[in-house]
Order: sequence, then structure tokens, then C-alpha cells
Amino acid sequence: MPLPGNWLLHHSAATRLLLLSLVLMTFCIHRVTANCSRSCYCSESPEGGLAVRCSGLHLPEVPRDLPNDTRHLYLDYNRLTTIPTDAFLGLSLLSELDLSHNDLAQLEPGAFRGLAESLEFLDLSSNRLMALNPLAFEGLRSRANLTHNPWHCDCNLQTAMTLLDLEPASLAGVVCRTSEPEEAGVQGLPFLLAAGADLCVAVKKTTDVAMLVTMFGWFAMVISYLVYYVRHNQEDARRHMEYLKSLPSRQGRSEHSSTLSTVV
Repeated sequence: MPLPGNWLLHHSAATRLLLLSLVLMTFCIHRVTANCSRSCYCSESPEGGLAVRCSGLHLPEVPRDLPNDTRHLYLDYNRLTTIPTDAFLGLSLLSELDLSHNDLAQLEPGAFRGLAESLEFLDLSSNRLMALNPLAFEGLRSRANLTHNPWHCDCNLQTAMTLLDLEPASLAGVVCRTSEPEEAGVQGLPFLLAAGADLCVAVKKTTDVAMLVTMFGWFAMVISYLVYYVRHNQEDARRHMEYLKSLPSRQGRSEHSSTLSTVV
């Protein structure tokens, strides 16, 4: 039985539409893959740009060939130990950065340079961070996950936290594993919730003692100089008096002159 002509026409149009969709999909996949880092997987982000996934690839460092239009970057579950200066420079669209579950122990100054205007969320959880370097963040105002790190709470960390522009709620993730001084009573607590804790007291005391020692040293130097100056002047005065005593007196010279006149 012959098929109706309109069914064949409809079937042909549907086939062409399907082929066109496959071509477009292939083109998009090829374009995304061509722009992607060689060691990562890329996909289109719903809000534009790329979502670059480099998770679980045992990477020892941040890839250097990340696309400039990266909006979401996932570097979790790798072997990163440090984030170098300008590691993400040029990623002006980056809004989410996941660095969790690595071996990060250091964030170098300028590590997140160029992300202050775009980054909305930074995940640094489950690493080996013990200290915060304000120079690494350079005005970053994003939310951050700082949990599950072996934070060492001391005066340096207390000072650094006042210099960060991260959302305040982010800093609640700084839970003190160790502290200096140990008797501060902050171990096991979120540092922001350790009311009244001042880890700079010992440093302030040391500074005060150093200032007192310095002032005493200057005072001792001034006293020593004054004593030397007085003794030196006394010695000069004594020598001058001895010199004057060694000279013939005026009365002696007058008597000698009178005797000469009488003889004449």
C-alpha cells in the first residue's frame, strides 16, 4: 500500500531537523572542547561562559591553559599544595572556585589577584591551611568555605582576620586546632565565637618589655655621656688651673721691676 505523500514530506522534514540538531550539537561540543584545558572537561554554563571540571585528576598545580571565559572552576580532589601568585589572572568571569580536598598549605601573595570583582564563592575546605595571608586575597569579598583545616590560632591569625574583606560569616569556619598561647582556651572553637580571646597579649607584653629595655638603654647611654662630659670638663679645668699656677705671678713681676728701678 503506498504511503501518503504528506507523511513522507513530514518524515523528511523531521529527518532534516534531527540532522540539523545533531550538526549544531556537534559544533557546540567541538567548540567547547577546543577551548577547554587539555586536562579538564568543559561544558556550557547556564549563565554563559564555561564550567571547567578538573576534579580528581591528581593535578599537582593549577592548569595554565584555562579558558578566559571560565565561570565555574572545579579543582577539588587533586594534589595542589600551594596557589602561586597570579594563578587565576585573566579569568575575569570566574564566579565560583572550588579548591576543596587538596593539600593546600600555602596561599602566596596575589594568589587570587584579578578575581575581586567577579568571584562569589571560594571553597578552601578540607586542606592543610594553618594560617591566613591577607595579601593572598587582595580585597576578595566573596563567600568562602574555610572549614576542616588545621588552623593555628595565634596573634598573626587574629591580625590577619581583621584585614580580610571576605564575608564575615565565612570566617566562622576558622576552628582552632592549635593555639598560641595554649592557655587562651580557643582550641576546638570557631575563633570568632571565642569571646574575649586576645592572642596578642603575649606579643604586647613582649613589645612592652622590649620598649622598656630600649628606653633604659638610651637612658643609660645619656647618663654615661653626661658623666663622661662632666669628668672631661673637670679634667680640662684642672689642667688649666695647673697651667695658670705654673705661670709667674703678677706681684712677683712687679717686685722684680721695682728692684731694677732702684738699682738704676
